[in-house]
Amino acid sequence: MAVKLIMTWDILPEHEQEYFEFVVRDFIPGVQRLGLELIDAWATVYGGHPQILVGAMLPSLNKARQVMNSQDWKNLNNQLRDFVQNYTEKVVPVRGGFQF
Repeated sequence: MAVKLIMTWDILPEHEQEYFEFVVRDFIPGVQRLGLELIDAWATVYGGHPQILVGAMLPSLNKARQVMNSQDWKNLNNQLRDFVQNYTEKVVPVRGGFQF
């Protein structure tokens, strides 16, 4: 059964430019290379929710575990954390519509 990796975070204040450069240059290509299919990208403009929500689909829970335990994922994730705070991630079954 397909699963969805849901990641949320807030961009560190005064690091927006470096963050966006990293996301475009390294993060998006990196997660695609690892086999994640990016299907959601949301930005919160108002309210008390995380600033960014990204969803990526994987074909199975086993594949999600394999990717998330890989050194490549850990390296990419650590690089992302240089630019963000309040990072969370969870793996859930894929269902239609918005998932948080």
